[in-house]
Amino acid sequence: MGILDSLKKVAKDTLNKATTTTSTPPTAPSPNAAAAAKAAALVGSKAAPGMPNPAAVLPRADVEAIIEAKVKAKGGASNWRVSIVDLMSALDMSSSLAARKTLAAKLNYSGNDADGSAEKNMWLHAELLKALAQNGGKVPSNLL
Repeated sequence: MGILDSLKKVAKDTLNKATTTTSTPPTAPSPNAAAAAKAAALVGSKAAPGMPNPAAVLPRADVEAIIEAKVKAKGGASNWRVSIVDLMSALDMSSSLAARKTLAAKLNYSGNDADGSAEKNMWLHAELLKALAQNGGKVPSNLL
């Protein structure tokens, strides 16, 4: 039994217990029933309100397949798996130094590495792949 199944069972058991043992009138739900309903709603959605749905996050292999298809469609060779410049180009993003500086700012880069440094570019590469995974394989509009 997975954790979600366990949480659903607890929520259901709590709700059943609250409705069968409550002494309050049916028009006023007991605090236990309200808590159980809230828990059931959260479990049913698999995510708290305002949080990204973990089910919507793509696995890295799927993100890589999407990028590989874009590169193949362009018909050119690309080293996008290690190069932020090639990755951005594959995604039809400007890969200039100014564009990478802007992207780093949008992704909240907090390091002290010089613009264009290998460390900063590697960080940008990893963060852009994460952003793609969290956005269904597409570049989030706030990063364009």
